[in-house]
Amino acid sequence: MRKINLLILSFLFTLFAGVAFGQTDRESVGTVMDKWHEAAGKADFQAYFDLMDSTSVFIGTDATERWNKAEFMAYAKPHFDKGKAWNFTSLERNIEFSADGKTAWIDELLNTQMKICRGSGVLEKINGRWLIKHYVLSMTVPNALVDQVVPLKSAEEDSIIEKLNINKNRR
Repeated sequence: MRKINLLILSFLFTLFAGVAFGQTDRESVGTVMDKWHEAAGKADFQAYFDLMDSTSVFIGTDATERWNKAEFMAYAKPHFDKGKAWNFTSLERNIEFSADGKTAWIDELLNTQMKICRGSGVLEKINGRWLIKHYVLSMTVPNALVDQVVPLKSAEEDSIIEKLNINKNRR
């Protein structure tokens, strides 16, 4: 009986200690995202890219912006070297987890120099550490403004659509 009580006490202590002294996975993922955005605001290139997995992908707001980590680093380096990259702060964030708890996906509304943007991403727990695997940044367009925005981007994006359709038909 005493062994059972000790096991129960040990289990309860471990459970409560984890809650009291450690972060839950939800908090850890939120912290990673906050630190990632903060590192960009401080132009801390190393800290920013250390939070991304080596095989990560970043998709920017422009239809031509899809980079693996090395490509994104090359794109971002001149911005960080100027002493300020971009400054995003989360206004709202949703975090979900896979059944095995090793994958998290997030979506967030961000306050940015482009006004409200939406970020969505996937993080993976690798060796006990959450790393960003995939992130998509999108500018939001209020529905009431769509008819005004589409003409502003049509000429540039029509050429991209044409190029992508040509490439698709070659496959």
